[in-house]
Amino acid sequence: MITGLLIGPHAIVFDLPSKIILQLLGALAPPLILIAVTHVLMTTEISGRTAGRLAGLLLLNTTVAIMIGLGVANILRPGSWSKPAEMGGGSAEHAGEGGVSPVDLLVQNVPKSLFGPLGDNSNIIGVIFIAIAFGLALRSVRSKPIGNVQDLVELSYEVLLKVLHWIIALVPLGVFAVVAKVVGTEGFGPFKAMGVFIVAVLVALALQTTWYMVRIRLFSWVRPWTMLSQMRDALVMAFSTDSSTVTMPVTYACLKDKVGVREESASMGALVGANFNNDGTALYEAMAALFIAQMIGQDLSVTQQLIIVLTSIIASVGAAGIPEAGLVTMTLVFSAVGLPIEYIALLLTVDWFLDRCRTTINVLGDVNVSCLLDGKTRHVPAADTPPPSDAA
Repeated sequence: MITGLLIGPHAIVFDLPSKIILQLLGALAPPLILIAVTHVLMTTEISGRTAGRLAGLLLLNTTVAIMIGLGVANILRPGSWSKPAEMGGGSAEHAGEGGVSPVDLLVQNVPKSLFGPLGDNSNIIGVIFIAIAFGLALRSVRSKPIGNVQDLVELSYEVLLKVLHWIIALVPLGVFAVVAKVVGTEGFGPFKAMGVFIVAVLVALALQTTWYMVRIRLFSWVRPWTMLSQMRDALVMAFSTDSSTVTMPVTYACLKDKVGVREESASMGALVGANFNNDGTALYEAMAALFIAQMIGQDLSVTQQLIIVLTSIIASVGAAGIPEAGLVTMTLVFSAVGLPIEYIALLLTVDWFLDRCRTTINVLGDVNVSCLLDGKTRHVPAADTPPPSDAA
């Protein structure tokens, strides 16, 4: 903020780092989601009638989460509290009359699609970008044997995640650049809208939590408030680590040992379901798309909002193991309804906090599924059943 205040309108130069980071994320998102979904569907062991119930619960919870997010965003309209200037502009100011500036040339050659430059003979710089990134990433796994198709998929997933980690390491630089640029060119006005957006997301997440609690109360033997107390360790870990995957073993242990659901229910919800269940992330992406559309004055039709619902559901599958999954999949959601992905840069300023909040809801969604799978009657282990009376 201080940097932005000091250099004022010249802070437009900070537009470059965030634009490059988001363009790289946008290029990585489609193949990463493709490999992640393939990996989850290939390696997850689900069978029988319980699998059908699990799929129904996951689809229902995610759909409700997105509808809650869109409903709150449509009612509170956080984006209407401020309207920033065009974030991606500036080529006219920087380019000479007869050509393109070096900065614009660099941005244009950063790949927008992972395989796009391979079919474009004029974008040799983009090909070099991809070759360097994957050449370095593959060095650490070059001796890894590939014995079957699953090994190939897992190797591809590992390499894509390594490249993603490098991009994520640049995100703090992107946040600094965005804040400096917005404060220098727009002042503090846009941050008022961001404050309202934070409140709106928290309201939506609270409503999703209420949905979970009501469902558990009506369709499970577990008591909601007792469950929250018994799952405290998992929920705190989810918020502090910002990862539902890292929290997974703790979630499973709390469900089985403290809440007391059956081992099958705990594993289906916390271990299997966690790979597909990202309600908090899907809710946030839907709200973010509507928020940015409101900020730039672009009205999204009912059809476009339904596209957001569908894209968010599909993008959330397999996203649990992806670091900063919300940022990665958000590029797909924005592209699906024609929103410019450079506006995602503005959301980086609040993503650190909201990411932890939505990860906690993701874990709570796993808990909800486990409790509902366990049913309305508590199953007492055979070892704990008292022996029959000898009186008979």
